Amino acid sequence: MRVASRVARIDPFYVMECAKAADRIAASPACDPARGGEPMIYLNIGEPDFTAPPGVQRAAEACLAAGRTQYTPALGLPALRERIAGWYRTRWGVDVDPARIAVTAGASAALQLVCLALFEAGDEVLMPDPSYPCNRHFVAAAGGTARLVPAVPAARFQLDAGSVAAHWTPATRGVLLASPSNPTGTSIAPAEMAAIAETVRERGGVTIVDEIYLGLGYDEAFGHTALALGEDIVSINSFSKYFSMTGWRVGWVVLPTALVGAVEKLAQNLFICPSTVAQHAALACFEPEAIDEYERRREEFRRRRDFIVPELQKLGLAVPVVPDGAFYAWADCSRYSPSSWDFCMQMMERAHVAMTPGRDFGPAAAERYLRLSFANSMAQLEAAIARLARELR
Repeated sequence: MRVASRVARIDPFYVMECAKAADRIAASPACDPARGGEPMIYLNIGEPDFTAPPGVQRAAEACLAAGRTQYTPALGLPALRERIAGWYRTRWGVDVDPARIAVTAGASAALQLVCLALFEAGDEVLMPDPSYPCNRHFVAAAGGTARLVPAVPAARFQLDAGSVAAHWTPATRGVLLASPSNPTGTSIAPAEMAAIAETVRERGGVTIVDEIYLGLGYDEAFGHTALALGEDIVSINSFSKYFSMTGWRVGWVVLPTALVGAVEKLAQNLFICPSTVAQHAALACFEPEAIDEYERRREEFRRRRDFIVPELQKLGLAVPVVPDGAFYAWADCSRYSPSSWDFCMQMMERAHVAMTPGRDFGPAAAERYLRLSFANSMAQLEAAIARLARELR
């Protein structure tokens, strides 16, 4: 059977390959407590250990009990679009017209729709290296090319206006950024984000910002949405991370008014609509008791960050830039191995701690860095550090 050539332009998702290896080792006698083994500690996947709060779960149950499971409009429930707009106003001080908001089947669907609406064969999109691999694959699936620009610790592993200007070519269509970033947990300072947006604007391009970790910020200097910079900014967001609804698959995108019709047409054909039950549940995310719980969880993630980063530094796994958001530490393991892939596999085998090697996130520092997710409990993080210390010392 002939497979479409676009598939060859998309790399495997090595995070998932590592997860398979971790599960295989976890099923071995070495990880079986009944045989004296130690269970695998998973610090490889970016998924909060918190689930949807009780109020959100009750909203889903009420939706099912009332039989409200029919299709919604392709761009989502009007009430949910209003609630999201209200969140931008009260939390971020930005007025967003609900008509510019499209509710999607997770941030992944939002990125796919935006890339299909904007990019085609021959278009290049600038992205930092390191960056989340699926973002560049959405560009490739639309026929475009993600052009990775090495980003250094001094720039917080992010692009800046100077690097955007230096790498812009006649084929460049725009930039796709993430703030806070996966895998580094670092954000772009508001002044630099404004300079990037203006640099792109002057060249007739589009600025897309993945802001799915926006709610999980720990430093007021960086906790700002790029939407404050103008209506031409495209912002991707999700209920998965801050709102703890990973498997519910509901997200959204804030679009320039001129792009709404194109995205709606694509959404109608590709997705019909996001999950109706998930949308009704997401309405409850903005209730005061839910926000209070999310803020408590954000502080818990901050506490975990403040524990794990110094401990990694003590072990010689340097974290050049302390993450100001999300729940990742981007750590340098070159002191112990020339290959982060080999190092992570060894730690899975010996310490029974699963981490993600840098291979997924771009070639610039793939062999040097690994990503550790501190979305797990403090008890698990403490145990992981003890095991790593045992093996590395």
